Amino acid sequence: MARINLLPWRDQERRRRQRNFFMATGAAVALVLLVGLGVRMQFESMIAAQQSRNQLLTQQIAQLDQRIRKIQLLEETKADLLARMNVIQQLQESRPEVVHLFDELVQAIPDGVFLTGVTQQGARVEVEGRAQSNARVSAFMRNINASAWINDPVLLVIENKDQTGTGFSHFRLSFQQRRADPDAAPADGQVGVEAGRRSVSG
Repeated sequence: MARINLLPWRDQERRRRQRNFFMATGAAVALVLLVGLGVRMQFESMIAAQQSRNQLLTQQIAQLDQRIRKIQLLEETKADLLARMNVIQQLQESRPEVVHLFDELVQAIPDGVFLTGVTQQGARVEVEGRAQSNARVSAFMRNINASAWINDPVLLVIENKDQTGTGFSHFRLSFQQRRADPDAAPADGQVGVEAGRRSVSG
């Protein structure tokens, strides 16, 4: 019976299998590396695209911030101009009122009364003065009530001449300045008062 030596064939088969195994392993490793490289490149591309979008958004936000600052400056300028216009308008409106106030105040002061101070807060006017008697102060208050531009007198303080030692009564009173319609016709009583004042001044 012939004997066959299988050792060389088994060695060759083992080496072939090892070679095939190493080749398959290398191919798998190469495939994994390629896939990993592709995924990495994809991620890097996505990151680069996102960074580009972020940079674009940052630029647009900076431009919007500049526009917002310009708008705020324009709003501040507008508010400043409106405030100045309001002040100018108030001054223009108050000019005739101041003229009327002092004109009516001078005409309302009776003989024997003189003022030492005048202060105003809004439409409320406060005066201090001296009078020869308390009756002169009452006459002053009646004249204020009869005026078309000032009214509502309130006596705040009065010291008669016996208390002051100056021979005059010291008083302090306040009244309201009102806006009268220049186109409105004055009442009959006011016409009489104005006519009397003009005749006295004349």
